[in-house]
Amino acid sequence: MSAMSFEECVIRPVRAEEWKAAKELRLTALRDPVARLAYLDTYEEAVARPDSFWRERTANGARQFIAETADGRWVGNVAVLIEEAGTTDWAGSPVERRQGHLVGVYVAPGHRGSGLTKALFDAAVEWAWECGAERVRLIVHPENARALGFYRKAGFVESGVTVPPADRPEERELEMVLER
Repeated sequence: MSAMSFEECVIRPVRAEEWKAAKELRLTALRDPVARLAYLDTYEEAVARPDSFWRERTANGARQFIAETADGRWVGNVAVLIEEAGTTDWAGSPVERRQGHLVGVYVAPGHRGSGLTKALFDAAVEWAWECGAERVRLIVHPENARALGFYRKAGFVESGVTVPPADRPEERELEMVLER
């Protein structure tokens, strides 16, 4: 299958009532071969969560952007958390500036290399800037070569900060940032 052009998809925010589709896309992402490097949870953990978790996550979680095909299939995702200066992040580290934090990045295999990931990132980063973020960051495993390559191409640079994944404290992941 050749890669579909991103022009054939609509990039848009997820609506609260679309929690079932958001759940299905997340479960698909968690079955990807690099999921153990890319996500903090596992397919087994996610599939066991009650529907109330998915409803709450979709309604009140991060701003989630999806790529939707003309026939209604969701084939890509990125979410943005806004982290406020003076708070602590998910890893317990202090947040020094208002920033966007990109998480949950996924593009279906048949759509990779099409420009779709860039279109998703453009929407997410623009929304973070609109929310007053001074920078946008993400965390990536150093062995996730596909993701590292894309993030660098998108303008993100390693900040020098590393964090241990919650489930693998012996490892370190890289923080990458995009300054405004």
